[in-house]
Amino acid sequence: MNDLSVGELALTGGEPVLGELAPVGWPLTTDADRAAVLSVLDSNVFVSDRPNEPTAVERLERSWAEYLGVRRCVGVSNGTTAIELALLAHGVGPGDEVVVPALTFVATAMAVVHVGATPVYADVDPVTFTMSADSLTALITERTKAVVPVHLHGLSADMDVIDGIARRHGLVVIEDAAQAQGARYRGTPVGASGNTATFSLQMTKNLPTCGEGGLVVTDDDGVADRIVQLRQFGETIRPDRPRRYVSHRLGFNAKLNNVQAAYTSSQLERFPEYHEARRANVAAFLDRLRDLDNLLCPSEPDGYEHAWHILRFVPDLDRIFPGTDTASARNLLIRALRAEGLPATRYQMMPLPEQPALRSVCRQERGSWPVTQDVVDRSFTLQQRHLAPDSGPLLQSFADVIEKVWSQRKVLAELAEGADR
Repeated sequence: MNDLSVGELALTGGEPVLGELAPVGWPLTTDADRAAVLSVLDSNVFVSDRPNEPTAVERLERSWAEYLGVRRCVGVSNGTTAIELALLAHGVGPGDEVVVPALTFVATAMAVVHVGATPVYADVDPVTFTMSADSLTALITERTKAVVPVHLHGLSADMDVIDGIARRHGLVVIEDAAQAQGARYRGTPVGASGNTATFSLQMTKNLPTCGEGGLVVTDDDGVADRIVQLRQFGETIRPDRPRRYVSHRLGFNAKLNNVQAAYTSSQLERFPEYHEARRANVAAFLDRLRDLDNLLCPSEPDGYEHAWHILRFVPDLDRIFPGTDTASARNLLIRALRAEGLPATRYQMMPLPEQPALRSVCRQERGSWPVTQDVVDRSFTLQQRHLAPDSGPLLQSFADVIEKVWSQRKVLAELAEGADR
């Protein structure tokens, strides 16, 4: 802890640990990335449906499939579309129910609604924040067709348990690995467990593109072929013949373009190095915080390898701010952290089924996800853009901030008590 960490809180007039909120430092674009994009511009081949020549999209698909050790990878326009097409390729549609976690980004449930199915929300584990197996089991009905476990924040869901439940009930499993590139579960890369899995390449992700993009992986050639059709108007595009403009199923215009693919392929060459640097930086950061009283830090269970896309901290607000309502206590703590220069955010403002856009399609009673509600109410996060591979020194400054604020908990508690009068 540096000298600033024991001084007066910036919130009450002291000097902040960091002069301002940390700048965004992701993605890291190098000359190699620029050269990859320029090579596509110079080729004048921008789309992925050109016959008789390999495209940047096809090269990325092969590279990501090889990285994971799976048979097939299909590039699509974004991570949300990846889930939609995976659901459709497995025959999920109107009348079906799909179990998703109540704590995740809104796209997971919106994709289910977009294909005409109904999302049903499982609660999460209070430590890993991933889908609770007990909650999943209790929600399965004769209408349940699929389950979409989310590897939230870069940590795999407990796939052995979830896959076992799915097999017993004949359910399709589609893994939402949008935030989990590089994560492993019991030695297996996330996305390579034998299920269909989807990834996002949105620029904030650990493996980014220069904008939006998505990937679907599977060992099932039939599923992959259907997704290839679905991403381009239901057509069959073959490299040995001209495009015929015949649609065999109702499809979409959901292709990944070659500029995006080239950028990601270049990033993929450095991805293992970036992954290990991120893991080392985050481990050193969390090591300084684990012994702080009344603070649940992100963790990596035995047998899991975290990708550290987002860090979620859950303070025991009742102990830190006795007698103060949860929302006021949480907001005061976040204000204190941000005043010191730490870019703490809430990330999710409510459980997923309480999003205004999804309330009309939710058949469950409010309060059916108590763990999710508690996590959302009390936690704060650090986003991936501040966890870049070169962010080791910045994360140590973040540790200074948290240590300083935690050393002044009594001051914050007095502020909260005064605000209640």
